[in-house]
Amino acid sequence: MDMGSTVLSLRLDGELLDRLRGHAAKRGMSVQDYVLRTLIRDDFDERFKSAVDETEKFYGRT
Repeated sequence: MDMGSTVLSLRLDGELLDRLRGHAAKRGMSVQDYVLRTLIRDDFDERFKSAVDETEKFYGRT
């Protein structure tokens, strides 16, 4: 798996960008870092939920 970086361009509504700037500023982060961290967290949450669901299927719900 290539762990290099790739550029992704997004077209954002001005209001959304302002909100993202505010969220990022509260955390002392750039908008880019804030968005990336949010996407990574969301991806982890989805993978974790999927793993839990698979475990429950395997062992059965208690």
